[in-house]
Amino acid sequence: MKGFLLFALGAICGIVAAWAWLGYNSRPEPTLDRTILPRPQGPQVPVPGPEASARPVVPKTMPITPAPAAQAAVPAAPKVEVEVAVAQPAPIPPAPPTQGTAAAPNTLQAPPESSPGKPLGNLVIPVAGVQPGQLRDNFDERRGNERHEAMDIMAARGTPVVAVEDGRIAKLFTSKPGGLTIYQFDPSEKYAYYYAHLDRYAQGIAEGRVVRKGEIIGYVGTTGNASPDAPHLHFTIYQLGPDKRWWKGTSINPYPYLAAAH
Repeated sequence: MKGFLLFALGAICGIVAAWAWLGYNSRPEPTLDRTILPRPQGPQVPVPGPEASARPVVPKTMPITPAPAAQAAVPAAPKVEVEVAVAQPAPIPPAPPTQGTAAAPNTLQAPPESSPGKPLGNLVIPVAGVQPGQLRDNFDERRGNERHEAMDIMAARGTPVVAVEDGRIAKLFTSKPGGLTIYQFDPSEKYAYYYAHLDRYAQGIAEGRVVRKGEIIGYVGTTGNASPDAPHLHFTIYQLGPDKRWWKGTSINPYPYLAAAH
């Protein structure tokens, strides 16, 4: 019994082995797919063969792009000379003379006409250092039986007396009432300025001499009928007649003009 089982098992194994061998040899041969796939695009670098290693490698030269031609030089614009007119400075007028200056020129320009009874020009106070507020209007005061018809400007003896305006010395005169006096004409010679009770004349003052406003012509004193203890300048203005007599004219009160002096 045991032997029979062994024989049956061996027979089964043989049959299985034979069947497996016949099935393997009888299957169809597989077909190979010979389709060639396309290679990726791109630069193909040749693989050098053994003979290429011996050849010298010649570097490729890049083409040189010629530089653009230089632009033609632009001709320079012609030079145009332009004359520029330079304005000439206006002439500077001469400075007016100051007080106490030297003698004036020989000729004077006559100022414009004035209304009757009004002196010409802007006057200065004829006594140096006296201010307008120190003046007193005593033109209408009485001197004895007569009207004063002048201004008394009080000042210390020897105080400089100056010309009230430009003009010409018409007369140097000594009288009993006025003492040492000066008669000065204005530039138009329509008015005369009268300075009296002078202590002395300034150096160089003479008849016919042209003087400038503010120029020293004499000095305060007490000559004539002035009180010795009250030195002052007796000053007035005369409007002259057509004959221009220096000793004769119509008296004009100088106070409004001297009080307005600068």
